[in-house]
Amino acid sequence: MNEKTVKLLEFDAIRGRVAACALSGEAASRILAEEPKRDGQEVLYLKGLVSAILDRMNTGEGEKRDSLPDIGALLPKLGVEGAVLEIDEAYALGVFIERGEELKKWLSKGENKLTEAEALPDCQDLAAGIFRVLDKDGNLRDLSEFREIRRRIQTLTKDLENAGARYAANDETRRMLQSGIPSQRDGRMVLAVKANFRSRVRGIVHEVSATGQTVFIEPEEVVEKNNELLIENRRLDAEIRRVLRELTGRIAACRETLGAFHSGIVYLETLRARARYGFETKGCFAQEDAERSLVLKKARHPLLGSGAIPLDFTMDGLTRTVIITGPNTGGKTVALKTAGLLAMMNQFGLPLPAEEGTCIPVFDGIYADIGDEQSISQSLSTFSSHMTNIADIAGKAGEKSLVLLDELGSGTDPEEGSAIAMAILDYLIEKKTRLIITTHHGILKNYGYTRENVENASMEFDSRTLSPTFRIVMGIPGESRAVDIAARNGLPGDIIARARTYLAEEQTDVSALIAGLKEKRRELDAAAEAGRAETRRLLEERRKTDLKELRLRQKELYLKTEGAGNLRRLLEESRKQLENLVREVKEGELTREKTLKVKEFLSDLENSVQAENAELEREEESLAEERRSMEAVTDRGPGIGQGKGPLVLEAGTEVLAGESRRRGRVLRSGKKGSWIVEIGSLKMSFPEKDLIPVYPVKEERKPLISQADLAPSAPVQLELNLRGMRFEEALEALRQQIDAAVLSGIREFAVVHGKGDGILQKGVHDYLGNEKAVADYYFSRPELGGFGRTEVILK
Repeated sequence: MNEKTVKLLEFDAIRGRVAACALSGEAASRILAEEPKRDGQEVLYLKGLVSAILDRMNTGEGEKRDSLPDIGALLPKLGVEGAVLEIDEAYALGVFIERGEELKKWLSKGENKLTEAEALPDCQDLAAGIFRVLDKDGNLRDLSEFREIRRRIQTLTKDLENAGARYAANDETRRMLQSGIPSQRDGRMVLAVKANFRSRVRGIVHEVSATGQTVFIEPEEVVEKNNELLIENRRLDAEIRRVLRELTGRIAACRETLGAFHSGIVYLETLRARARYGFETKGCFAQEDAERSLVLKKARHPLLGSGAIPLDFTMDGLTRTVIITGPNTGGKTVALKTAGLLAMMNQFGLPLPAEEGTCIPVFDGIYADIGDEQSISQSLSTFSSHMTNIADIAGKAGEKSLVLLDELGSGTDPEEGSAIAMAILDYLIEKKTRLIITTHHGILKNYGYTRENVENASMEFDSRTLSPTFRIVMGIPGESRAVDIAARNGLPGDIIARARTYLAEEQTDVSALIAGLKEKRRELDAAAEAGRAETRRLLEERRKTDLKELRLRQKELYLKTEGAGNLRRLLEESRKQLENLVREVKEGELTREKTLKVKEFLSDLENSVQAENAELEREEESLAEERRSMEAVTDRGPGIGQGKGPLVLEAGTEVLAGESRRRGRVLRSGKKGSWIVEIGSLKMSFPEKDLIPVYPVKEERKPLISQADLAPSAPVQLELNLRGMRFEEALEALRQQIDAAVLSGIREFAVVHGKGDGILQKGVHDYLGNEKAVADYYFSRPELGGFGRTEVILK
């Protein structure tokens, strides 16, 4: 990326914040040295890794955040023959390996494990070897090699302390000493003797104080013990050196493995730092669509903190240039910087301070000319500085570049500045460069209306409060409002009044046109918001209807079960009574009383059965009435509710028949309140309560298509199952399904996408919403799949 642009967009500050999230100084240095990537596949791969780590942080899966010591400088030392690591160096290696293994383990467990972490070599045995020599605090362990020497050193040290104590305990010698506590000089025990008693203490003089009042003497009786102590200390040092040399040799034998492990852990830490930055800022990753649209949704400048006002900005794949106009201090430059900075952050693999739905393509270069860079030392005026920068940008920018130009054409005569600005735009548009510019030149607003693939935008200004709202309005140019802003900033009223007079004399109808466009835009926005509110209301009604449908089905099941139970009980009781009657008849002669009893039983049985049937019919009629009233309001099938006036059942009436609500046409009335209905090639009889009259569908004449014009397509399915497919594969399968259905004349089918995280569900609905062949779509009823299945109706 252009270094000048990195500085102008303050990307260094973002990179510094990411580096501060690293737990390793080496990882932080690597982050600070990295540049945003330019290859789309590399950016996608990097964001995938960071996203996987961020998901782990959001689930709180036991991340350990211990710092990693810097060991990069120690690795070359292992390659030097005869080199010996110091204790603190060996300890740093052990700690790095141990904590690196913890990071590797954390990233390798679970479903979304990182293969990059799994592929790292195992260095746990190396760490175990280091900590057999050192303890967890970095001190040498009490190894058997050191034990005898240390015991001898302790004995000699105690003997020397006793010898010094004898001098302090003796009244005769105590008055000769400046201090009763022995001192150390060059590792040897000495006594601080008063200078006037120097001759009274026989021994070796090691030092005299600066004042000459104290002489440090090693008494003769401790000279030999001091010598032994010195020898034992040297023996201990040599033994420690030997152990460290052997340890260094074992580590050096694994130097290549350790080097690969070190490099991999530092790389993983740079990824974890990016994820930690996103976790702390609660950002989301930008997507990239096939059209390379630049869409910012509620995007905030990351360096402005909580005071940043969210921006919405849309630049579709066909639009090559957006010209932003509007008032001073209205936020044009901030909008420009926000777009450029977020594009750089996206290519650095960072989550962005924006909402889901933000799309940013990968650019091979991001260039900016922002601010006043007047240079006295180089004899450059403001205008000359801008032209120098733009000349450099024009030579480097290409089709996949993003160019940000602030106050294009300013700093010189407005007429000439506008001409140069339009020429620059023409040149860069011919190169198909993506451009976002800000300006106050009125002629450039007209340029935005008269050029293809160029769109105007403005920073909204509240005329009631005479202050900017910092909101971008796409499609409409803005006014500079210089006089209003000057008045707000304290310019005297006389000056303001005279300025308005001059302005009124030369002002054209442009301001009135812009005001009218803004009002129209506000009306459109209000209508769009009302439409969204209506959509939300209809979805809520659909949800309530689905729940009501579920309750009705549950009630149906209950009634059927209860009815079957009542019939079973009735049959059992009737059977017992009948058996008793038969037994009575068999036991004696047939009398009139017995005959009447049998007839009475049969009559009671018939009445009971009729009563049960009547009760079931009443319940069924009640349920059918509820279902008809519900479906008359909420059913989304084609042809329902498209006419006027009530419908009656008669020959020729189109109906939805049975529980499956299949469309058919009534042929004639049948027996006992039923109707004969033709469904496709079948003729079936249905009770009147199972038929719902609907208005006929208007047939649309379709152009004839010869078989030679048809490309081979996938066979149409009544239920398309997308579960288990990748996102792109799923959308391609859905596209082929719609094409095949249109060609086959099938107007309804279902799509099974599952619920999961809702990504595939949202993608399917977004695709169906933009597909011209789709008339309507909605979630299936709960018993058919609910929110995991979508019904599709074609035009």
